[in-house]
Amino acid sequence: MPPSKHSFVLGTGSCLPKRVLSNAELESMVDTSDEWITTRTGIKTRRIASSGEETSKLAAGAAYQALAMAGLTPEDIDIILLGTVSSEMSMPSCACLVQKELGAVNAFAYDLNAACSGFLYGLDMADAYLKRDPSLKIMVIGAETLSSRVDWQDRNTCVLFGDGAGACLVTGGEHSGVVASKMFSDGRLYDLLSMDSAKGMNPDLSNFHNQGSYITMTGRDVFRYAVRAMAGAVEQVLATAGLTAADIALIIPHQANIRIINSLIERLGVASEKIYVNIDKYGNTSAASIPIALDEANREGRLRQGDLLLCCAFGSGFTWGASIIRW
Repeated sequence: MPPSKHSFVLGTGSCLPKRVLSNAELESMVDTSDEWITTRTGIKTRRIASSGEETSKLAAGAAYQALAMAGLTPEDIDIILLGTVSSEMSMPSCACLVQKELGAVNAFAYDLNAACSGFLYGLDMADAYLKRDPSLKIMVIGAETLSSRVDWQDRNTCVLFGDGAGACLVTGGEHSGVVASKMFSDGRLYDLLSMDSAKGMNPDLSNFHNQGSYITMTGRDVFRYAVRAMAGAVEQVLATAGLTAADIALIIPHQANIRIINSLIERLGVASEKIYVNIDKYGNTSAASIPIALDEANREGRLRQGDLLLCCAFGSGFTWGASIIRW
């Protein structure tokens, strides 16, 4: 039998705002300290978007880089899948704004709202499209401007999040692509990590507990669920693929918190050298964290043809999952 056809990464890209917000600067904004933030999260700096760096603009910038690496043009894109919870507009989708920005006139586009798992959900969706038609070229993007979605007086959340975008362009390939993926969700736990929408105009549908469209989180509970869920997803996807952690060349986890990442390393029993970490530079960029790290790892030469890459994420919903990609 010929090899089965799965998605293949043609190019990766990332785009980050120019402004760098350090822990020292946060000390003058909220009751916190560099030592408190670093010890509990591993974050030293994060990027904050300014005018002209809206979510769609960052997403388009990342997509341009992926296209340049692939040697292709926006007209070559067939589908744009964008994971985000912080588009500058509720309607149309951020993906449609990216299509406009790129001039990707031959594509159709839509958003996926799976919070920090959005990029992995998008990659899984792209793989399904490619199994049906391997000739498609699909741009999968994770992009966020969470600086517009945090309460800057809440030190438990405002120190965590940053802005940015990452993208990868995939198409059908015979020897590389998604080897296995496992996606999950549990809406019963939504209130542990959530964000209200803008207040509605119909008083009968008003949520009187809505204090504003910003992130609220019960950090201790989220931590406990995140470690267990991501470790479980990794174990299941490895079992599905008939692999072990020793077979994986590089693991890119969602960059949420260094303690979550370290707990994941301990539970999986893998060497820290196999884990890609950049949370110290960018903080938690939600759906953008994995594709930003993927682009950096790719450009640093951390991935070679035939390598097995494992990505895992956990986010509001709760949503979580893991994917294994043969490079």
